[in-house]
Amino acid sequence: MRVSFKLALNLNIFCKNSMKYYDYPKLFVLAVPVTIFFATFFIVPMVQLAIVGGSSDEGISSYFSILNKPRHFESMFATLILSITVTFSALIISTAAGLFLVRNFFPGREVVLSILTFPLAFPGVVIGFLIIMLAGRQGLIGTITKTLTGDKTVFAYSMLGLFFGYLYFSIPRVILTIMAAAEKLDKSLEEVAKSLGAPPYRVIIDIIIPALKPGLIASGAICFATSMGAFGTAFTLATNIDVLPMTIYTEFTLNANIAGAASLSIVLGLVTWIALFMSRSLSGQTIAVSG
Repeated sequence: MRVSFKLALNLNIFCKNSMKYYDYPKLFVLAVPVTIFFATFFIVPMVQLAIVGGSSDEGISSYFSILNKPRHFESMFATLILSITVTFSALIISTAAGLFLVRNFFPGREVVLSILTFPLAFPGVVIGFLIIMLAGRQGLIGTITKTLTGDKTVFAYSMLGLFFGYLYFSIPRVILTIMAAAEKLDKSLEEVAKSLGAPPYRVIIDIIIPALKPGLIASGAICFATSMGAFGTAFTLATNIDVLPMTIYTEFTLNANIAGAASLSIVLGLVTWIALFMSRSLSGQTIAVSG
């Protein structure tokens, strides 16, 4: 009896102390609109999309069409390879440029930074047009190569053109994250390493890259997820391009295969979510995708 009384007393004290730190009525008021918003714009659409994806004659096996249908598999494979290539290219270019801009102040530095981040103002369709103006049939590169060699070089409507388009809008997202991380680097560690005779490449490998690792992982995840789902640029350059967003669009509009488009959308979202989840686990940061 005494034990039960002491337990009840301790529980009462715990509840009173908890109430000091948590205003439950306010938490409830805040939680209700958040829950409604989350359910309305995420849970309900995703559940409906999953139901539609499994409503075809194939049933739940339609989700495995990415493996047993050659066109879907090739589209997924091409999208993965393109996204991975764009991600690593953007990380390499942005890391070098970001470190240079953080550690060097020169006239016109802000102008250079503005130019590097300017593509953030463009939607994917506009970037596609820029690639066409650069490497299309009437593009600048084609005009120059026609004058010099007699043959016109055109690659805007291929995977190479799409690669440059994705790289164009990925670099600004990555470089801003890298610059923010580079500003927090402890330069004294680099100076100590150099004083001990470490060559420049060892300083980069052993000190700079580990310090930038969270930023690299976070920005790489954003770049990969954006490249996986980008549609506007691919749609503009879609003559000889078969990436997964274009395959979903074709299934939905031209083939009227709504169930197939829904199942492919779920697979695309799942692959992207896995990449974001893994990056958050590795970097310990919250990843947000834009674009």
